[in-house]
Amino acid sequence: MPNELLLLPAPAANRVYADAAAAMVRAELTVLSRAALGGRVGTVEPVTVAGVEYLALQADGLTERDLAFLGLASAFYALFERDGDLLRPVAVLSPDRFPSDLLTILKYQGKTNEQFTRLVLNVTAASTVRPEGILDGTLRVLDPVCGRGTTLSQAAMYGLDAVGIDLDTKDFELYSSFFTTWLKDHRFKHAAATTPVRREKAVIAKKYEVAFAADKAAYLAGEKQNLTFYAADTMLTSQLVRPGSVDVIVADLPYGVQHGSRGPSGLVRSPLELLDGALPGWASRLRSGGAMGLAWNVRVAPRARVAEALESAGLTVLDGPGYDDLQHRVDRVINRDVIVARRA
Repeated sequence: MPNELLLLPAPAANRVYADAAAAMVRAELTVLSRAALGGRVGTVEPVTVAGVEYLALQADGLTERDLAFLGLASAFYALFERDGDLLRPVAVLSPDRFPSDLLTILKYQGKTNEQFTRLVLNVTAASTVRPEGILDGTLRVLDPVCGRGTTLSQAAMYGLDAVGIDLDTKDFELYSSFFTTWLKDHRFKHAAATTPVRREKAVIAKKYEVAFAADKAAYLAGEKQNLTFYAADTMLTSQLVRPGSVDVIVADLPYGVQHGSRGPSGLVRSPLELLDGALPGWASRLRSGGAMGLAWNVRVAPRARVAEALESAGLTVLDGPGYDDLQHRVDRVINRDVIVARRA
């Protein structure tokens, strides 16, 4: 019989998200098992032991690599093997390369929950043809509507290179200042610069670029991570990012409530209008076998319409258990969903 493992979820900082956290992590683990673990993790069900809620996983013969993927789970806190009435701790290496305050220091209205950001990055990266790249730091991530950089920080935590684009120069200035200061405060070796980006003699963007490493010896040996943030319209993605140069694209689309984005005809609140103008440029940045994960409010854009836009851009929408189970309520007017698609 397969062993029963119990995953103890970390408490969610956001109360509304916490109400959906168990179901979300259950779906996330299902995707990780299907996409990266060859289905070696079976059913995932909530259980209560001595008044404490866990997620029970049916699995057998998991390797160190398999356990590392379980450790990625957005709400992962600890893992135990159930032996009768006893729980035996299972050692799982943390995927984080840097202190957690990289994700938690910046606080502002409208910030996407860090656990949710991690979940979207996890399920999208696992759905590429090289899911192990999220463990060895070889995937490159693009967030074409990155706001104040939560996705960039999460990618950096995993040891990945990251690129972000956002129209709001205030967000650009805030994040670039924060990230450089954070590196200095933690004494991580780095080199950072902000420069204009010109095309045909016109400035189309400001570019913040930083090379850094968690270890001084690695930095001196040239083993650096790179983070780039463009203050620019996401419609210019094809002019800023080389085609076929990223493995993962994740985007938290405007919800049609308090978030807007710049579209072909000005400020837009509809994710569908944004996708109509920007998706072809985003999709062409993906390498073969790369994946895109989008989060949006289904109240303003039906899932079928978003799937149709992705298919029209030459991507294949992934569905089935896990992928179809990521919709959750954020508040009275936002029901958020996640869709993942892969480039052939």
